[in-house]
Amino acid sequence: MPGRRRGFRSVWADLHIHTVLSPCAEVEMIPPLIVRRARELGLGLIAITDHNSAENVDSVQRAARGSGLKVLPGMEVQTSEEVHVLCLFDTLEQVLDWQECVFASLPPLENREEVFGGQFVVDETGEFVRRNERLLLTSTTLSIEEVVASVRQRGGLSIAAHVERPAYSLLANLGFVPSGLALAALEISRPMLPGEAVARYPQLRGWPLILSGDAHRLSEMRANTLIAMGEPSIRELEKALCGEDGRAVELVL
Repeated sequence: MPGRRRGFRSVWADLHIHTVLSPCAEVEMIPPLIVRRARELGLGLIAITDHNSAENVDSVQRAARGSGLKVLPGMEVQTSEEVHVLCLFDTLEQVLDWQECVFASLPPLENREEVFGGQFVVDETGEFVRRNERLLLTSTTLSIEEVVASVRQRGGLSIAAHVERPAYSLLANLGFVPSGLALAALEISRPMLPGEAVARYPQLRGWPLILSGDAHRLSEMRANTLIAMGEPSIRELEKALCGEDGRAVELVL
């Protein structure tokens, strides 16, 4: 159960959750159901990370008001190398500024809903607002170094997504973690503890790890990452990932 560790509050977190804006997500991934499922799991911190867009972040934040659930604004960006990177921020303004940069780096292609699925912007109740007609399931022209640097400039942090997967991951596409890349952590999506993860994938050694659901349906949301930190903010999250001053991140299966 969440508690206190050396003066810090511990919260369960899932930092990789999609909504119906992501064409590969199920129609159940609407704000009120995401919030309800998060509370059922005992989550205190989630991040909304749709593909190359943040248009449903505000709606999930509104749906979470008064629930005790903190919703971080985020996005899952696909780099020019076809690597997925979680980009997390403190404020809606920061992520919408980042969204402008990402949109400008996407090819001028329309989404083919019959092939990829719908991309729905909804309100806090889950009611339809509009479609995003641009193709979101594609690579930007931004390199992974450019993504990490640009997110940092805007006050956010970057986490390489599902690094153990055979596609759209740092290890699959590059084979290594580039030296000097200022990632805050690496994400694994298969249930495994850090020792097992490093044994299977030695490139993960020495990196902070989180375990997320990459949830495209409610049943995929996870409460496996326990974070001891102060207020739920990007700065505190980064300190916890570094194990700074008693803060900590623990993977629990």
